[in-house]
Amino acid sequence: MSNIAIIGAGLSGLALALSLHQQSIPCTIYEARSAPLNIGGAIMLSPNALRILDQLGVYARILPDAYLFDHLHFRTANDTPLDTYEFGNVTKYHYHGMRIYRHILIRELSAMIHEADIPIHYNKKFHHILTETPSTVTWEFTDGTTATATCLVGADGIHSRVRQYLYPNLEPHFTNIIAVTATIPTSQLDIPPPPSLPPSPSPSPSPSNTTTTPTYPLPTTILHPTHGAFILAPQHPTGKTTLIGRQKHSPDLTRPELTSLLQNKHWCMDFLRENTTAYPPIVQRAVSSISPDTINLWPFYIVPKLERWFSEHGRVVLVGDAAHAIPPSAGQGVNQGFEDVGTFGEIMGRCGILFGGGGDGDGDGDGDRLKRGLKVWQQGRQDRIDKVVELNKRIDRRRMPGMSPADGVDEEPFELEWLYKPDVGEMVEEWLRREGV
Repeated sequence: MSNIAIIGAGLSGLALALSLHQQSIPCTIYEARSAPLNIGGAIMLSPNALRILDQLGVYARILPDAYLFDHLHFRTANDTPLDTYEFGNVTKYHYHGMRIYRHILIRELSAMIHEADIPIHYNKKFHHILTETPSTVTWEFTDGTTATATCLVGADGIHSRVRQYLYPNLEPHFTNIIAVTATIPTSQLDIPPPPSLPPSPSPSPSPSNTTTTPTYPLPTTILHPTHGAFILAPQHPTGKTTLIGRQKHSPDLTRPELTSLLQNKHWCMDFLRENTTAYPPIVQRAVSSISPDTINLWPFYIVPKLERWFSEHGRVVLVGDAAHAIPPSAGQGVNQGFEDVGTFGEIMGRCGILFGGGGDGDGDGDGDRLKRGLKVWQQGRQDRIDKVVELNKRIDRRRMPGMSPADGVDEEPFELEWLYKPDVGEMVEEWLRREGV
């Protein structure tokens, strides 16, 4: 029987296992750490990812713990509106945008993995591929043990060890930008109480709580032409806590140097407070009291466009940041990872029928069908990634001084239905039709 091995029990790896399980494809997860991840702050999920999580049964489980919103707001250094960017819309896309703590999403995905009896092995750190044949792949862990599967998927992040098999000399490119963030009580901002925002109508059960959008528009990024952006983004279902953050240009630091910098909480707090008198008073209130325990440092890496996300025989595949780490301007990093795994599950579910019928994964014919399926999948996904990269560039251009609609620049508004509206099943069907399959 065919079996897909997944390296990495992060967001992409866990969601991929559930997607494959829905297609009745056996899979096993291997995670280097000793337990599920319990790190990181909140992430932003847009309707394209939420639709996938809803289809996997995850959305209803995380909705009670989520903060919902529809727009990202941008303001000037003197606190006047500059621009808005749509991140959700119930009428158009059926979902609000969502901020959810990463550890909550990991917790619920892990619980669903357990409920589905999907094997997950911790303390199993992937080391290298031993052999790949037209029908199987065998690899070794750092503890010296080995395993074999029909296909191995690297969902092990931007510093992927699985990717080294396909691209031995490729290293992620550090953009020389790091983000420093912290979490504060929203009451510290001293803004008017928010009106109520109802949860998204969904086939899933509605939560008992309602999520809110403050009178002062949040999430907001305040742009200063000299000192850069200051971010205010609510967290928690009622928005009672807020992430604050800034970005800093830094030299090309090594990973150990970045780790050392993260441990320097005083430097992080000093940076968050640096030159804040140049910003509106709300920023000064935001940094007036910061708990060192809430500090996080996030270095921005990108991966150059890869020619292939899969190996010669198609038995080793990359998803998520391992395949395409992209800048965060459009907030699509995690969301595109979920698109990867949702569409991958759909393609794998169709391979046995659409690429020549049955088979047990042990013959060359099955290998040909797999490679054809992966080619269709990567081309469809790469087209979407390319459009997101172009969207990032347009967003960055709009944020430059003198280039926003508030500055009188006549630029068309963002049209985002192509990004937020498609269903993964419909996307896959379109890709298959386009390739004449």
